[in-house]
Amino acid sequence: MTAEEFGAAIRAARKAQGLRQDQLAGAAGVGVRFIVDLEGGKPTSHIGKALAVAAALGLAVTLVQPGSSR
Repeated sequence: MTAEEFGAAIRAARKAQGLRQDQLAGAAGVGVRFIVDLEGGKPTSHIGKALAVAAALGLAVTLVQPGSSR
């Protein structure tokens, strides 16, 4: 998964839940600028904050080794 794909997934989940970026930022304990950068696919976003945003949306992040049958 690329940073852009992760950001797009966050944006889609936020919109599906009817949240504004500022509302998600408050729920995740991050700034609005971080949400904007994350949704925009900025590759230097902090992983800890990105995981907090995903958790605030009720999303689980799963890591799968390439080539595994998962």
